[in-house]
Amino acid sequence: MTYDDLIPVMRRLAIEAGAKIMEIYNSDEFEVKVKSDESPVTEADEAADALISAGLRAAFPDVMLVTEEQADSHSTSGDTFLIVDPLDGTKEFIHRRGDFTVNIALVEKGVPTRGVVYAPARERMFFTLADGSAVEETGAFDPDTIGETKAIRVADSDNSALMVVASKSHRDQATDDYINKYAVKDSKSAGSSLKFCLVATGEADLYPRVGRTMEWDTAAGHAVLGGAGGKVVRFDDHSPLTYGKDGYANPFFIAYAPGVELKKA
Repeated sequence: MTYDDLIPVMRRLAIEAGAKIMEIYNSDEFEVKVKSDESPVTEADEAADALISAGLRAAFPDVMLVTEEQADSHSTSGDTFLIVDPLDGTKEFIHRRGDFTVNIALVEKGVPTRGVVYAPARERMFFTLADGSAVEETGAFDPDTIGETKAIRVADSDNSALMVVASKSHRDQATDDYINKYAVKDSKSAGSSLKFCLVATGEADLYPRVGRTMEWDTAAGHAVLGGAGGKVVRFDDHSPLTYGKDGYANPFFIAYAPGVELKKA
């Protein structure tokens, strides 16, 4: 598997999954179930997972695949794997708020090196090129042809007037307490991995997450942010956030533009 082979496949599958998700999203009603961890899952999650899994396994049969909807069958062996959240932001989807994404990423030696984040309801797509740099694509999102892209880069942050983005569904007092350590010009809420992408494009400087996430929630956004010059570190000690952890659970973390002077937790 080469990066040149990988990127078009990840992008195409994200667009095809997005089309399936939007078909269900725009229907009169859809089924919502509750998983063993009490989180919701819809038929859109399951349909997108089936589509992406089949496509990745067909294209890259020798690469380990981890997906949210098949998490119980995964081991954490191997330092190279593909990781997928077929519908990140299920609560946003259920409430028809639009801030949900399709996330597909490649992890190598604990680092998400390539990824795609597609927000079909927002008509925004971000991905890494074969060289690892990050772009945003605009246009028709043809599955087979990459449209017009523009390179994205994190902001040159002004620590006296930071823009902060935080979770729409999971913001709490602990998050606000941490944000209040900074000189904040403004803050915005966003769902799913879009928060990483807003930092990647320079629309925000800082995204702290003081709450539970899994690696499939963050890997694609992490890859895009890394390709745009940003960083993701653990909340407690500011060491790099790594992947392939036991159970694929993340600690609290901070995603940010390197110009931000990070505060202690």
